[in-house]
Amino acid sequence: MKLLNIGCGDRFDPEWTNLDIDSHAGGVMAHDARKGLPFPDGSFDAVYHSHVLEHFDAKNGAGLLRECHRVLRQGGIIRVAVPDLERIAQLYLTALESVANGRTDWQGRYEWMKLEMYDQAVRESSGGNMPEFVASSSPAVREFVRERMGGEMARLMPAGNPAERAVRISVMRRLGRIPKSIARGLFSFAMGHERLAAYSIGRFRQSGEIHLCMYDRYSLGRALELAGFSAPRILAAGESAIPDWARYRLDIESDGRPYKPDSLHMEAMRE
Repeated sequence: MKLLNIGCGDRFDPEWTNLDIDSHAGGVMAHDARKGLPFPDGSFDAVYHSHVLEHFDAKNGAGLLRECHRVLRQGGIIRVAVPDLERIAQLYLTALESVANGRTDWQGRYEWMKLEMYDQAVRESSGGNMPEFVASSSPAVREFVRERMGGEMARLMPAGNPAERAVRISVMRRLGRIPKSIARGLFSFAMGHERLAAYSIGRFRQSGEIHLCMYDRYSLGRALELAGFSAPRILAAGESAIPDWARYRLDIESDGRPYKPDSLHMEAMRE
């Protein structure tokens, strides 16, 4: 079978064709999926992407799904994993009701669910307010976050701001071998502090980390149908119509637990 993993990050299988915006490992093709998919019609038996679709706005997300439909063969399968908006909303309302009724033990979970709802849509630096929240939380709240985030928990503590690093790399390339401290000072002087801050925020918000759309079981199924797919259905992390799915360890850990427990997993078919 020919299998395509879009926006694979560092979780991929060498038997698949793996795409990511940056090639950070052998076997990963560097490509920006916002520019379409660089494959002929009917190239693949299955297409998969996890926590990618929400980084496209609704219009461009629909375009990505149409591209997935185009590169699939007749009878091919699309599998999509996204943050489950319905479950996020349910947990938020449960936490809200709990703290409103004086349950102080729910305060940390309430604050976390608020972050899940909006932080990744409004943040201006990598990780937003999530790393600081986790660092200052009690062990019980951290365990709740771990139950929600699964294998993504470690990513809540990124080193540095990727937007600022991107700005500095761009400046260094333009200024050649000028020492970094001098180059950074020249760049800041030329732009001014406020303009530099605005430029850094803008670069970050275009980096792909921001959530631009969210999906529940109805809206994701409807989006797949509008893209031309049929029979969308919800599956568990370890279930799939893709043969030998569990072997690839894309949505599950080696012990069978979901890699991203906060996910909605859905598959559909190209007829």
